[in-house]
Amino acid sequence: MPDTMPQTRTPEPAVSVVVPVRNEAENVGPLTEEIAAVLKERSSFELIFVNDGSTDTTEAALTALKDGRPWLRQVKHAASCGQSAAVLSGVAAARAPVIVTLDGDGQNDPSFIPALLGALSEGGAGMGLVAGQRVGRRSGAFKSLQSRIANGVRAAILHDGARDTGCGLKAFRREAFLTLPYFDGLHRFLPALFRRDGFTIGYVDVIDRPRAHGISNYGLWDRLWVGILDLFGVRWLIRRRRRVPQVSEIA
Repeated sequence: MPDTMPQTRTPEPAVSVVVPVRNEAENVGPLTEEIAAVLKERSSFELIFVNDGSTDTTEAALTALKDGRPWLRQVKHAASCGQSAAVLSGVAAARAPVIVTLDGDGQNDPSFIPALLGALSEGGAGMGLVAGQRVGRRSGAFKSLQSRIANGVRAAILHDGARDTGCGLKAFRREAFLTLPYFDGLHRFLPALFRRDGFTIGYVDVIDRPRAHGISNYGLWDRLWVGILDLFGVRWLIRRRRRVPQVSEIA
């Protein structure tokens, strides 16, 4: 006889946490436990690791972690496509209306996730994004100088109100994110692009942590010079923005 029993559908989570990773086999386990400890008593959630073409044992580590964790998912890129592409893949795969992102190297502390979600909820439908702003950074002097230069130039050109757009800790509305123009480097300009679409932006101070395992996937100059070049494109996008039509059909 055909199976006529109703199919049980897993309820959609309230929050989808998206974590891009590339060669972070030693970091995904501790990060999974930290995120689960923060969210399991607060709201329903799913955790999506986007494996951006890792060449180490990241895929195997995530596969092992799935055992007993039905809320854990792994999305894989066949080859590395970069952090912006990984964020987009994770958000596209997500089932929740609210997205939280953080970096996969363990430097972003998941304990700040409730503060981000709280600020987004308190801001109402008009608030599209809440971004972490790092204080007391644990980076070296040169890397900190690099970030200060890049953030200073960005703020002078875009006037986005953000002190630090390099922090991976962000909470935003999935539907609004998916309407943003996509380009490589998108994740560095989210405050400016959400503001471009008429949303208000919130900020929460967070504390950065040192990397416990592995090495950075970015060279010293990648985020500085590439980011500065991207500024001109983002400035153009902002200047070309026009009012979005409010469409209704007349019977």
